[in-house]
Amino acid sequence: MTPLPADLAVPPYGAGTLADVLPGAATALGVPLVRGDLPADPLDLTGALAGARRVMVLLVDGLGADLLRTHADLAPTLAGLASPSGDLAAPCPSTTPVSLATLGTGLPPGSHGILGFVTLVPGQQGPTGEDRTLNHVQWADDPDPDVWQPQRTVFEHAQAAGVAATAVGPYAYAGSGLTRAVYRGATYTGAVSHGDLCALALRALAATPQALVYGYIPELDLTGHVRGVDSPSWRAELALVDAIVEQLLAGLPDDAALLVTADHGMLDVPAQTRFDLDAEPALTDGVRVLAGEPRARYVHALPGAEDDVLARWREVLGDRAWVASRDDAVASGVFGPVDDALAARIGDVVALARGSWALVTPEHEPGPSRLAAYHGSLTATELAIPLLVARGRALA
Repeated sequence: MTPLPADLAVPPYGAGTLADVLPGAATALGVPLVRGDLPADPLDLTGALAGARRVMVLLVDGLGADLLRTHADLAPTLAGLASPSGDLAAPCPSTTPVSLATLGTGLPPGSHGILGFVTLVPGQQGPTGEDRTLNHVQWADDPDPDVWQPQRTVFEHAQAAGVAATAVGPYAYAGSGLTRAVYRGATYTGAVSHGDLCALALRALAATPQALVYGYIPELDLTGHVRGVDSPSWRAELALVDAIVEQLLAGLPDDAALLVTADHGMLDVPAQTRFDLDAEPALTDGVRVLAGEPRARYVHALPGAEDDVLARWREVLGDRAWVASRDDAVASGVFGPVDDALAARIGDVVALARGSWALVTPEHEPGPSRLAAYHGSLTATELAIPLLVARGRALA
């Protein structure tokens, strides 16, 4: 087995990851949950939210805990909130579709099956006979979201227990495959602006005697990708996020609580740590499909070429990435327990970037290869996400 290097970490599923947030919030509202071998509320959110009849979970895409600490002066509202459990960890890969599915189901990636930003769809071919891949943020209804992600969501558990569940996010995401797969069971309410999100979320919180409300803000992550997390644009966006949280707190019902978390951190990648996969012909020999993203690559080999592909990727990348076989990656625990029926979605070879390296393909992925900042791997900065809590006046 190829062990993880010391600078990468296995997310502690069931002890302090994003998967534990919604189950804890739902448990605090009296929703019975079964999570396989995982405890229902390992973060003791039942204690932190004691007395709350309404709970909102706000996920700010890209709000890594390290970034928030570094720029606490720009986010005084967030910086002033309590942290009931310290930093949590994102799942593996530390990327948005995987994290949102992990949050929504309360389960590790190996159980829910959304295992990367782009993954192979095993056994399916495209219209010209090529192997088919799925970009989870460009997903409509094929494959069927109910089949591709078959686990019950925490929202479904809440609705079954009589607790109203609502998800509030961008209007454009309503009805997408990812929305259907990860928020199933919640009433999805599309917001057209940040102010609209605040108003819709607060209305949902107040509408019923008990409520579980989820809100999603994507713009901080987008700004980081395009401009970098060490940019005036990113810092200005963080200040706007802080203002949104301030508005939510101002309208929070007396018997409600707000939890703020994120899906991953991110880091700038300078020119000198961008490894051009297109410029290394040896890395395409025996390769059938290259999936994943620049800091979390899945390499699917031609039948019989798996060992050779693994050896070449290890030799060429060296200490730029942890390169492991699928079996070793699964055995390491980075995905949590992996259902046998889902394992083929992971590459025959897994390459998780170390340091600030990104494994780019400017010829085949020109857009993603030009981004300023990335995430996806298992460094401390990518994994560490905040969990912050505010309680209504009646709960203070």
